[in-house]
Amino acid sequence: MNKMPVVFVGHGSPMNAIEDNQFTRNWVEISKQIPIPEAILAISGHWVTDGTRINDDPHPEIVHDMYGFPRELYEVDYRPKGAPELAHFTKDLILGNGLIDNSWGIDHGIWSILKIMYPEADIPVYHMSVSRNENPDYHFNLGNELKPLRDKGILIFASGNVVHNLAHIKWDMKGGYDWAVEFDDFIKGTIFEKKYRGVIDYRLAGVSAKLSVPTSEHLDPLFYILGAADEHDQLSIYNDSCTMGSLSMTSYLLKE
Repeated sequence: MNKMPVVFVGHGSPMNAIEDNQFTRNWVEISKQIPIPEAILAISGHWVTDGTRINDDPHPEIVHDMYGFPRELYEVDYRPKGAPELAHFTKDLILGNGLIDNSWGIDHGIWSILKIMYPEADIPVYHMSVSRNENPDYHFNLGNELKPLRDKGILIFASGNVVHNLAHIKWDMKGGYDWAVEFDDFIKGTIFEKKYRGVIDYRLAGVSAKLSVPTSEHLDPLFYILGAADEHDQLSIYNDSCTMGSLSMTSYLLKE
């Protein structure tokens, strides 16, 4: 089997799960560029824990971790099987840093996208958390430890937003504030040039970084993807835009 790609998807509003728009159509396009995975390791900015946790539940629950949205969104029931053996294999890969934890299921940062990409829910999914206690180097290095999964047909799938500042959301705004676009472009250009150290040191971007990443949990999943990338991976960029002022939908696919 060829090496499986890695992907980071900007998930944006959970309403994307029940809408047909350019973002969701591009998620379908991403799925067409990826061989059918044996399983999906999901890393979401919505499962944040003390230390790294891995779910080994054979039947993970769907988590509706959002508030104030239409009833239709809470009726979404996306329930792929889990992957207990792969969860333990993954735990062993990361040098004993992970703990098994089934207190969380598949949150909307994951199911809102996979529902569009793989609507049959026929690919096993297991979830790894983002440790709130660690810096970007930790996340990047842990991504590097996950590389062997790519040779086993496992899709490392990260979900978050490069720009994520809910305090500045403007629901009817089509694009992004100047600072949001500036930071999104900075990250995009740095990844394009494969200068991943610059992404890890994103705070050096100054005011645009401070406004775009008031807390890091939605950016942290990107570091896992960059850490798991290979030198010869080719980059494709989807949904290259900001929306609602302070969210970036920009998504990255890296594949041989």
